[in-house]
Amino acid sequence: MGFRDECGVVGIFCSEKKSNANDAARLAYFALTSLQHRGQESAGIAVSDGEKIKLHKSMGLVSDVFRPEHFENLRGSVALAHVRYATAGGRSLENAQPFLNTYKLGSIALCHNGQLVNYNELREMLEDYGCTFSSTSDSEVILKLIVRKFIEQGGKPGSHNELNFSDGEENRVRFENAVRETCSIIKGSFALCIMTEDMLLGVRDPNGIRPLCVGTLEDDSSFIIASESCAIDAVNGTLLRDVAPGEMVIINKEGFRSRVPEGGTVKCMQNKQTCIFEYVYFARPDSVIDGMAVQEARYRMGEQLAEEAPVAADVVVGVPDSGIGAALGYAKKSGIPFVTGIIKNKYIGRTFIAPTQKERESMVFVKLNAIKSDLNKKRVIVIDDSIVRGTTSRRLVQMLRRAGASEVHFRVSSPPVKFPCHLGIDTPSKNELISSTHELEEIKKEIGADSLAFISLEGMLNALGSGHFCKGCFNGAYPV
Repeated sequence: MGFRDECGVVGIFCSEKKSNANDAARLAYFALTSLQHRGQESAGIAVSDGEKIKLHKSMGLVSDVFRPEHFENLRGSVALAHVRYATAGGRSLENAQPFLNTYKLGSIALCHNGQLVNYNELREMLEDYGCTFSSTSDSEVILKLIVRKFIEQGGKPGSHNELNFSDGEENRVRFENAVRETCSIIKGSFALCIMTEDMLLGVRDPNGIRPLCVGTLEDDSSFIIASESCAIDAVNGTLLRDVAPGEMVIINKEGFRSRVPEGGTVKCMQNKQTCIFEYVYFARPDSVIDGMAVQEARYRMGEQLAEEAPVAADVVVGVPDSGIGAALGYAKKSGIPFVTGIIKNKYIGRTFIAPTQKERESMVFVKLNAIKSDLNKKRVIVIDDSIVRGTTSRRLVQMLRRAGASEVHFRVSSPPVKFPCHLGIDTPSKNELISSTHELEEIKKEIGADSLAFISLEGMLNALGSGHFCKGCFNGAYPV
């Protein structure tokens, strides 16, 4: 049982001049499908036709939630989309996103990737103001805060039915300010996509913990905001750039604008503390995050691992999918041939929930299988992205030995995970993390490998060429 993915967000703004002006929801669907790896519990799309926002969401994968007939009712030029893996709030439909609040004169919808650390106090404050909640998600708290701040900016207290987020320049500026003020209050990790009937916003937290990027569609008048650049590629878009930490981007019929905190973009990038596991595991290998290609980062981590932990062997194998890049790098640096070795069953739903720990461990054999002709009578180096509880690693070693491997040398392209994450990743408690309670030799024996080595934190940062990352799961030092 390893790390759980986070969430994926998408925002689409189509120019009314284009032939696909009413196809924002369809484009969001394709972009969302490319982010399925970030969440498999629920999916949703909200779309505006300029007057009203409609919403469809449900539990399940993107392909299960949406049918062709749904898009007949989801026509419009602005859309939000979300795939979810629960980090805050339960796994139920009321916590599925986007969240939508509708008033007499306006609506606002929101998608969120991340997790707030001051969720409880903010919810209590809003309840004291008279707010009610339909979910247990911290994302709904963000939405309610924006509405509250909009009212304080000059709305009519007690007249929520008259809230108007989009009509006129004064209201649009007030709405932008309400979002900015909200983002100065919430603490934790967040990449947000927010929409009204005629406007799309993207916001990244001041530390840039969660990724967010923006691109163009067809020309410079249609735009996409997404968690990863692979979603922009999926709709034949062009990546413009990443949203800077603390930046808010605003897209409407007048075009694209940016608001950055005092000190400008350079100061924002100095505060960057992106989750390092985006490069290790979460992101798709074809994505580019903060100017760094994810697959290239994994190659370099594998090369660094080969320098730090060489061992005599016949073949190198990567654990699909996120271990393959590091395995290719290890093989190149060591001169030991890379072989496929392990096949992943592409048709196993990642939402499968086995009722017992024994059954969950056995699922490794259903999801993965060894290729005996690659491994029989071979000394095998197997590269994985991490060891969390150790149960999956033990099953992998058993699988390789059953396929005839004469030796199994386990190498890990991230340092030992010793601390749980409270910034948007569903990790086990500290006493369940094997590296927190066991020494290296004990872990080696626990998983049954002939040898075991992790990349050093220093070596990992050297491979990534920077120290501007959140490394809390390795050293317990969090940016928030």
